[in-house]
Amino acid sequence: MLVSDGPGTGRAAAGPPPRAASAIARFMLGSLAAIAVVVVGGFFALRSVTVREAERDTRQRVELQGALIESAALTDGLLRGERVAVQGVDDVVVGRLLSPSVVRVKIWSRDGRVLYSDEPAIIGKRFGLGSDERELFTNGRSDAELSDLSKPENRYERQEGKLLEAHTVIRTPNGTPVLFETYQRFDALSASGQRLLRTLAPTLLAALAVLLLFQVPLSWSLARRLQRGHRERERLLVRAIEASDHERRRIAADLHDGVVQDLAGVAFGLAPLADGAARRGDEADAVALRESAARLRQGVRALRTLLVEIHPPSLESAGLEATLSDLLSPLTAAGVATELHVDDRAAAGSGADALVYRVARETLRNVQAHAAARHVRVEVSCAAPGTIRLTVADDGRGFDAARRASRAGDGHLGLTLLEDVVAQAGGTLTVEAQAGTGTSVTLEVPAS
Repeated sequence: MLVSDGPGTGRAAAGPPPRAASAIARFMLGSLAAIAVVVVGGFFALRSVTVREAERDTRQRVELQGALIESAALTDGLLRGERVAVQGVDDVVVGRLLSPSVVRVKIWSRDGRVLYSDEPAIIGKRFGLGSDERELFTNGRSDAELSDLSKPENRYERQEGKLLEAHTVIRTPNGTPVLFETYQRFDALSASGQRLLRTLAPTLLAALAVLLLFQVPLSWSLARRLQRGHRERERLLVRAIEASDHERRRIAADLHDGVVQDLAGVAFGLAPLADGAARRGDEADAVALRESAARLRQGVRALRTLLVEIHPPSLESAGLEATLSDLLSPLTAAGVATELHVDDRAAAGSGADALVYRVARETLRNVQAHAAARHVRVEVSCAAPGTIRLTVADDGRGFDAARRASRAGDGHLGLTLLEDVVAQAGGTLTVEAQAGTGTSVTLEVPAS
């Protein structure tokens, strides 16, 4: 941050430039977080793919298993619940289908009756088939989905944990369609996905590590360039402030030694001419000369007020209260009622005086140009030990956030730039305003 201490001085008060080590540490943390997201996301993506593939394989498998039952054991007697027919199906199911992964097999009639199950307790019982199962009787396809173990027909499968159930339609010798259903352990599918992830993880992590190692030197170089850019920006800002102060001094000196002196001399010379015209009895000329002299004196006062604004007295020599009083003089001359209160402790002089003056100057310029205020109050106090508070409040027209944003977009960046300067100095700048109720600008900044 750069602030002007008054005429002829420019002081840099910037925070330290960003450290390369800190930038690299943030980059590494971000990269590690990205790697974690890739690994976790990859796991769930592969798991999802594995589940979809398992469902597809399960649909194919249930069609093959259904065809086996249809050709090897299914008879019309199963529709009537004949014991021999049930035993024939059971022999094939127990001998060739049941395994550590396939835990249950059921055969349903269209009306929801269990024609066969390797759990004999539910054979002959009737349950409501879901819409998906009923649709299979129409289209003859197969289906696989996670089993809802809360359904009554699944009471004997609940202890098996998460299951994937598959269905397909098969036909008895007389052409009657029945629904063939198997239940497969879902853990087998999860284990397949984990095996796939374990296979791919080393290669994926190695690739990410190599990418990270290649990026570290690049990020280090970018961080060093950022530091150099920060320091160059500070140098340019110092030069800009010094050039601005120098130009202000030159303009003020030229006006004071040239135009102001000339106008003051002309006004002084018109006074005796007006008196001479009055003695000659030429009242019209006397009145005109006196009015011209008065206007010239008013112009000289206005120019001197402008000189104070362009090139104020030094803060170090005149003090904060005197320079703030000079800032208020144009408003007073314009008929605005002004108040200035400066706490003795705040007026003792501190490293924050230049920033306080700069914020007050920018704020009062805005008041004079835009607020149409009748009363302005400026107060400088010690908000807390080691903290200076400046408050500039007016009763003018105020503004809303949208209007301020539009002015910033048009290039009116006074307060916006000051917010950045104050933040770099470790302070805060608060602007409170509403249309029609005035504006209050409060600065709090460390005294040192």
